[in-house]
Amino acid sequence: MKILVINGVNMNMLGIREPEKYGSMTFSELEKELYAYSFNLGIDIELYQSNHEGEIVEKIHKAKDVFDGLLINAGAYTHTSIAIRDAISAVDILAVEVHMTNIFAREEFRSKSYIAPVCAGQISGFGVNSYKLGLKALADMLNAR
Repeated sequence: MKILVINGVNMNMLGIREPEKYGSMTFSELEKELYAYSFNLGIDIELYQSNHEGEIVEKIHKAKDVFDGLLINAGAYTHTSIAIRDAISAVDILAVEVHMTNIFAREEFRSKSYIAPVCAGQISGFGVNSYKLGLKALADMLNAR
């Protein structure tokens, strides 16, 4: 089972950006933790990060017939990108949206996700555990197929 984990805009700034919201874990540390967790789940993951909407769209397009599932934290593009939403819909890959912070407890504009309607589910507010819960959910759903 192969899952693509996409991180969007500003996620490369983990550990620097607003540590009171996102904690002190760096993006590199997040990657290491997710690789270790995926190994324990018995799944293969590939991590990708970009601050450019079009690059994320291209990565999703290339995922078709390569990956079984998609875990995505699009960052602020969650609230603005119809293009990323349409890309997920176009490739027809089981997807789960994740966020480290609770997007519903933040600024009002963050409570709208363009991506959630084309995903099997959304997990937010649990820090790095949002990713782990999302990976577990994807693995369970894919195994049930």
